[in-house]
Amino acid sequence: MDFNFSEEQTMLRTTVRNFVDKEIMPNIADWDREGKFDPSIMKKLADLGLMGVCIPERYGGSGMDYNSLAIVCEELERGDTAFRTSVSVHTGLNSMSLLQWGTEQQKEKYLIPQAKGEQVGAFGLTEPGAGSDVSALQSTAVKDGDHYILNGQKTWISLCDTADNFLVFAYTDKDSKHHGISAFIVERTWEGFSSKATKGKLGIRAGNTGELFFDNVKVPKENLLGEEGEGFKIAMASLDNGRFTVAAGAVGQIRACLEASVKYCHERETFGKPIGKHQLVQRMIANMEAGLQMSSLLVYRAGELKNEGKRNTRETSIAKWQACDFANKAADDAVQVHGAYGYSDEYPVERYLRNSKAPVIYEGTREVHTLMQADYVLGYRQDKQLNKMLPAWEGK
Repeated sequence: MDFNFSEEQTMLRTTVRNFVDKEIMPNIADWDREGKFDPSIMKKLADLGLMGVCIPERYGGSGMDYNSLAIVCEELERGDTAFRTSVSVHTGLNSMSLLQWGTEQQKEKYLIPQAKGEQVGAFGLTEPGAGSDVSALQSTAVKDGDHYILNGQKTWISLCDTADNFLVFAYTDKDSKHHGISAFIVERTWEGFSSKATKGKLGIRAGNTGELFFDNVKVPKENLLGEEGEGFKIAMASLDNGRFTVAAGAVGQIRACLEASVKYCHERETFGKPIGKHQLVQRMIANMEAGLQMSSLLVYRAGELKNEGKRNTRETSIAKWQACDFANKAADDAVQVHGAYGYSDEYPVERYLRNSKAPVIYEGTREVHTLMQADYVLGYRQDKQLNKMLPAWEGK
């Protein structure tokens, strides 16, 4: 085992951290208050080669390893969850799914421009009545000659108003339950497609989140991803990648909470000494550090399995579950460390607390991951090789 980052990874972290300090930190408080998503950030990320950091160079990406994607997500979430979410959805849920399941024609048409950042990809699985229970989705795609006629609605979709392409899941055979779900690449410009942003969110207010609507959208048959009936399998494999990026982002949020709290501990005095000298404050700081270290190890272990081309559903699940729980607790403690000031947006920790709740819910609630881990330990669940695995990192 090698716990050291490569020189390339270290340079990448520095690049993203400097980008966050320059482009996000000075503006994020205002964007959060206004509920404003700034798409120019994604263009700037593309200019740095970060929208396809782990996609092979022949498909327009930077050709770095999967843990480099984790580094990008970690540093972006140190700035704000909204921008890590954008990369999670674009790269983790969409582009990596195309890399794993797409035909060469689909990769040329969609993956290459997405990896270059010329187009933005998003992911449409969740519906008003279908979250953790994917088989409850109501969207349908009926074959009609050389097309599928897509009807339905998706909700809680990141980049709903800004993405160019969407990976959408719908039933092609309702009677077959989850074996009848298929996946489609859908373009925004097609007739019958519309979207609507959601307002009034608790957190991630600087992100673009909302609903997608499909009203008799004609999807060419060549835009079927994988085979008919493989949609559930594709969705679960996609979530392995998305959960990995969410977990990495949670590490960044813990780090942000720790950095803000340590800074405040050195600035604030009570009872004649810095608050960092008080043992109960030290306990909160120590817990943040423990959460940071444990979460990092879980995330980068999952990333190394990805690098080797191995199935990592179990490892990614526990990384996502634990890192997001640690981040939620770190944010709560950070507000407590700041006292009354933590309740004001004069300091960033109240935003961290609001932002930390959504990752505990999306891409598998903590309850779903708890049950998954119990099933693994009890021997009720085993993962088999997929007929199309995520490609191993070519530099391995």
